[in-house]
Amino acid sequence: MNLSERIANDMKVAMKSQDKFKLSVLRMLKSALQLEAISLKKELDDNEVITVIKRGVKQRNDSITEYQKYNKEEEINSLKKEVEILKEYLPQELSEDEINKKIDEVFAKENPMSMKDMGKIMKILTLEIGTVADMGLVSILVKERLLNK
Repeated sequence: MNLSERIANDMKVAMKSQDKFKLSVLRMLKSALQLEAISLKKELDDNEVITVIKRGVKQRNDSITEYQKYNKEEEINSLKKEVEILKEYLPQELSEDEINKKIDEVFAKENPMSMKDMGKIMKILTLEIGTVADMGLVSILVKERLLNK
C-alpha cells in the first residue's frame, strides 16, 4: 500500500470513528496532494507525497512560531496536534550523525572548495536524503563545513 492509499484509508477510519479533527487534517492533506498532482500533471509517488507532507509540517511550525509571539495557546495546541498527525506519514528522519556521514560521503566525492559549491552539494544531498532528513539542518551543517575550509 502506497502512502496515498494509506492516507485515504485513514480518512475512512477517521470518518467511521467520528474523529473530526483528524479527518479535517487528512482532508486538508488530501487537498494539498491533489493540488500538487494537478500542478505536476501526474500521479504522485511516495517521495512527492512526503515532500507535500513536509511542506505542510513546515507551514504549521512557522505558524506556531508566529502564534507564540502573540500567546495564542489554543491555535498553537491545535497546530501541534496537526503536526503530530502529519508526522505519522513521514519516514523516520536521519539523526545528525547519519546526516554528517552522508555529508562526509558527498564532500569526499565532490571535493567542494568554497561557498560557491554549496548549491551543487545541497542538490546532491536533496536527491539522496531529502525525504528522510531535515534539510534546514543539512544546510546549516554544509554551510559550517564550507566556511571552515
